[in-house]
Amino acid sequence: MARFEFKLPDIGEGIAEGEVVNWLVGVGDAVTENQDVVEVMTDKATVTIGAPKEGRVTELRAKAGDVVGVGSVLVVFDVAEATGLAGSAAAPVVDPASGSPKPQQDTIASAVGDIQAELAGTELIADPVPAQPEQPAVYLADKPLASPAVRALARKQGIDLRRVVPTGKSGQVTREDLEKVQHSTGLARSTAARSAAAVPIETSAAPGGPLPLPAGASRTAIRGLRKRIFENMARSKHTAAHFTYVDECDVTALLAVHERASALAAEQGVKLSYLPFIVKAVVGALRKHPELHVLVDDSALELVQPETFDIGIAMATEAGLIVPVLRGADRLSMLDLAREIGRLATAARAGKTRPEDLGGSCFSITSLGKQAGLFATPVINYPEVAILSVHQIKKRPVVRSDTIAIGEVMLLSFSFDHRIIDGHVGAAFAQEIIRYLERPDLLLIDG
Repeated sequence: MARFEFKLPDIGEGIAEGEVVNWLVGVGDAVTENQDVVEVMTDKATVTIGAPKEGRVTELRAKAGDVVGVGSVLVVFDVAEATGLAGSAAAPVVDPASGSPKPQQDTIASAVGDIQAELAGTELIADPVPAQPEQPAVYLADKPLASPAVRALARKQGIDLRRVVPTGKSGQVTREDLEKVQHSTGLARSTAARSAAAVPIETSAAPGGPLPLPAGASRTAIRGLRKRIFENMARSKHTAAHFTYVDECDVTALLAVHERASALAAEQGVKLSYLPFIVKAVVGALRKHPELHVLVDDSALELVQPETFDIGIAMATEAGLIVPVLRGADRLSMLDLAREIGRLATAARAGKTRPEDLGGSCFSITSLGKQAGLFATPVINYPEVAILSVHQIKKRPVVRSDTIAIGEVMLLSFSFDHRIIDGHVGAAFAQEIIRYLERPDLLLIDG
């Protein structure tokens, strides 16, 4: 008799934990190698994890909604019972020094969609040695993520970052995490009391306790992608000081250019929307206003200047809103942008967005399409400092050379982080985008 303890593998991208969204198998089920067994939500995407071995499920160590750390046991398989399915179970390796069964490492077959990777996560344990209870790890991470300022503060306070539970985005240790360690060990300084209000959103207690249920009402847990959206939107609104700027844009000339260009694109099998023009306008404006081409690191009180122009495109899916990223948008032609947007949209609709297509954007664009309404106040995709909301094009009266005419007008809504972006700077950035869209010929020169 032998069994496998299958652990949550290291999925990469600095991910330290994942939330179990859905089990695809149950206790007692026979599974084949590579069969999907569980869906896990990370900060980047939902991944489907396959069985590393053929066997039978004997224990599920987590239920839907539980957050599991990388390296923690997810599920236990009895591989001895799988001999009737396909061959005999692998014999355990014996340690020649002790004569006892020696743990072996195995690999997971697949991660997300068509992405294949060998990820350590399986440990072979041979019976009749009884299963030992898991001992708490000495270190939470061998290589903890933290900014230089946080590392310096940890050294000054004598705190080992490997022992600190991280709460920052993508699993990095924050100043607040260090303050909590000080408080829990009785080493808190007088400033700890003043920083108590800075408890990360994820760990804050809900105000007022559970909401009383009206007669006949029911509860549904906030899980999966919706939970990530819930947390990220709250983090953005509680951190960035939003201010919104709205203006109209006469895109009559853009429509004419688009009509001609879309016919040429169709000849190459590419569907050209207005979005590539908007992306080009955003990139051109970011180049002229580099103060918006930044990310804010609140834990270190620093601004980070990216080298690339990676533009996030908000997309609605059945599971919720996600923001796939156009990598190196400044280096892509109009047709290349159209192809890449089409690929990202197709993957998003199918729920197959790859982890490498999420996160790391420097600016985001969102739109409600035909439901765009008059205007909206978009929420910044933190830690970015600005976002653009595009609205429906409608015929409106416009003034040209002191004459009223019918124009194709689109309203644009911008939200800026007022801690970083002053009002006149945000307005100048918005006007630069409007200038490009009203005169799309400029995109050939500056875009």
